[in-house]
Amino acid sequence: MPSEEKIIPDFAPDFNGAIVHPSPNFGDRRDVDGPDMLILHYTAMESAEAARDWLCVEESQVSAHYIIDELGVITQMVREKDRAWHAGQSIWKGVTDINSHSIGIEIANPGHEFGCPDFPKAQISSVIELSRSIIDRHEIAPERVLGHSDIAPDRKRDPGEWFPWQELHANGVGHLVDPSPIRSGRYFMRGETGQPIEAMQSMLSLYGYGTEITGEFDARTEQDIIAFQRHFRPEKVDGIADISTIETLHRLLSALS
Repeated sequence: MPSEEKIIPDFAPDFNGAIVHPSPNFGDRRDVDGPDMLILHYTAMESAEAARDWLCVEESQVSAHYIIDELGVITQMVREKDRAWHAGQSIWKGVTDINSHSIGIEIANPGHEFGCPDFPKAQISSVIELSRSIIDRHEIAPERVLGHSDIAPDRKRDPGEWFPWQELHANGVGHLVDPSPIRSGRYFMRGETGQPIEAMQSMLSLYGYGTEITGEFDARTEQDIIAFQRHFRPEKVDGIADISTIETLHRLLSALS
């Protein structure tokens, strides 16, 4: 007997001005009343249209709530009340079902594989406007506005170290501090062990990363440091925990209290 075809609901956009292009790839949120995180991605495809089409076919088994093209046009594919499939295997603050907890925005940009092109001004203006609307309506805390690379450091690099987090923060989106200047001094890198490594891992974990506190600077710790640098200290992304990286992390934690 053939399987019943999934009915894709037509819906009014949650964000005024968004175009609706429904995706079949969604479900119910699990064990949460509503979203409490906002996750930003880049599409890693050469055109916004190709990315939107891929997110809206059942074959792909991926989706996001929104996609924003290079001109700043916002398209909604999944209702905010529903669970889109954008985060994959990920973790933040011990939570592993990020899809149930979050709203996902795909930002049209071909990404690292295509030379890291700049995000156009019109596009970033739309990212800020949409993000502020989502944050206000769902009361999302600033420190829970994250990049895909923050929640999946072992798999993802988006939205990239050239993404303008500073501009978003200046307009009320996300949590940020001015990064500590890069300078010479003590640093930690893969292969080192001891109490200072354990302390650094504890700070990463306390902020939200899925870092295991082992006292060993292993491959996962290096990946988490890289993800942290991409978002919070993008001037130098090398996986080495130098003074600048550790001070910036400490200041971020202090800013939460």
